[in-house]
Amino acid sequence: MSQTRGRYDFCIGLVLAMSSSIFIGGSFILKKKGLLRLARKGSMRAGQGGHAYLKEWLWWAGLLSMGAGEVANFAAYAFAPATLVTPLGALSVLVSAILSSFFLNEKLNLHGKIGCLLSILGSTVMVIHAPQEEEVETLNEMSHKLGDPGFVVFATLVVIVSLILIFVVGPRHGQTNILVYIIICSVIGALSVSCVKGLGIAIKELFAGKPVLKHPLFWILLLSLIVCVSTQINYLNRALDIFNTSIVTPIYYVIFTTSVLTCSAILFKEWQHMAADDIIGTFSGFLTIIVGIFLLHAFKDVNFTLANLPLSLRKDDRAANGTLLSTYDCFNHDEESSACLSEIQSTESLSARRNGSLSAF
Repeated sequence: MSQTRGRYDFCIGLVLAMSSSIFIGGSFILKKKGLLRLARKGSMRAGQGGHAYLKEWLWWAGLLSMGAGEVANFAAYAFAPATLVTPLGALSVLVSAILSSFFLNEKLNLHGKIGCLLSILGSTVMVIHAPQEEEVETLNEMSHKLGDPGFVVFATLVVIVSLILIFVVGPRHGQTNILVYIIICSVIGALSVSCVKGLGIAIKELFAGKPVLKHPLFWILLLSLIVCVSTQINYLNRALDIFNTSIVTPIYYVIFTTSVLTCSAILFKEWQHMAADDIIGTFSGFLTIIVGIFLLHAFKDVNFTLANLPLSLRKDDRAANGTLLSTYDCFNHDEESSACLSEIQSTESLSARRNGSLSAF
């Protein structure tokens, strides 16, 4: 009966986590559309500290979508371990990339499609090899975990780094360096996940008839969650307004997931009893996701499809065999003469540069 219940909880957690990714991935698109509409109207941009987006219904739709995703994510943590729920956040990147190609005119090329496939495969591997967290069923147990010296040091470092980024680095480099605002969102997000996990335990106790509302930890976790989520929303809006969605989303996912896995490992001691193959599998899955996300967005402006592949291979073969098109061959094909001459000129220029010839310049 216990095993059946465990599988049932696993399925619920899995479905909730996937639903969360869909809602959150869609929220990025809705928010970006709202911010773009404000920019066209000449309103003060969020990246400059403006709050005109509060009057834009598309932005509110994105916020509600993100709220629905966070609620589903919140519930998923109550049914499944963080190491199962967090890696599935990669699906939000895929949803965002696919929707961006339809609604933001950000094309998804062959590299992007391969990146999507790799992200899905990496998420699957991580779920299979994910470590199991220590069972925490009461707020008293959670309080003991939060008071662990390792977690206290981690949380203190997160707060100090966040304050430095917000008040010192942000005003100087936030408009030009994409990592500033995203790191703030990510490291604060690691603490918010811990708060969500604690509140999930508290809600379970509340349904069991225990006096949870009288426990001070419940209110501390709730207040901390509100502060963390508010900070995340504020700086994520700034990052989305300044930088391209297809760049913000993957970087945010990688840094956020790394922060959450680190926080969860410190808080719940997940890695202490893992077998070597599970450790390798977890890291391999995570690295596969990172490679997939890199392919998804690093080459987003390259117009490369399956139709271009044979031509690229023919060019590579010619270069490898040292056989270049002659001028005579080019003029034998009038329709391709222009393209051939261009290729010859570029090849000669490249050869001249390799040989140090000043005529190449």
